[in-house]
Amino acid sequence: MSIFGSIISKIFGHSQAAQPGATPASEAAAQGGSPPPPGAHDDAASAGQPASLQNVDVAAILDGLAAKSPQKLDWQHSIVDLMKLLGLDSSLEARKGLAQELHYEGSTSDSAAMNIWLHRQVMQKLAQNGGKVPEALRR
Repeated sequence: MSIFGSIISKIFGHSQAAQPGATPASEAAAQGGSPPPPGAHDDAASAGQPASLQNVDVAAILDGLAAKSPQKLDWQHSIVDLMKLLGLDSSLEARKGLAQELHYEGSTSDSAAMNIWLHRQVMQKLAQNGGKVPEALRR
């Protein structure tokens, strides 16, 4: 699974678990059983929006996870903290992999610039795929 696909999967799983009227299929996905529906891992450049992220309040889910985290993680500004919050590998190599996935054209040697770009791109792509992401996080 792609790194961005893992990000979507983690957010989608928390979204489904929070919905009171979840269907058996979505409950299985929320419990780590079945993967999200086809299309949930599509790049935003792909045609159509995956149904799994329609109306998912990304900020609310991430704020909820941050409130439960023993670490103070600034997911709103840091790609490293966002990945840690979702339980994903946030190493430089993982971030370079995400940069490659999202077609970063800058130098991966400049990790600060790459991290800023990655965070913005992830937020934009979550929004493009149907997630509710505050405008301020997409700039």
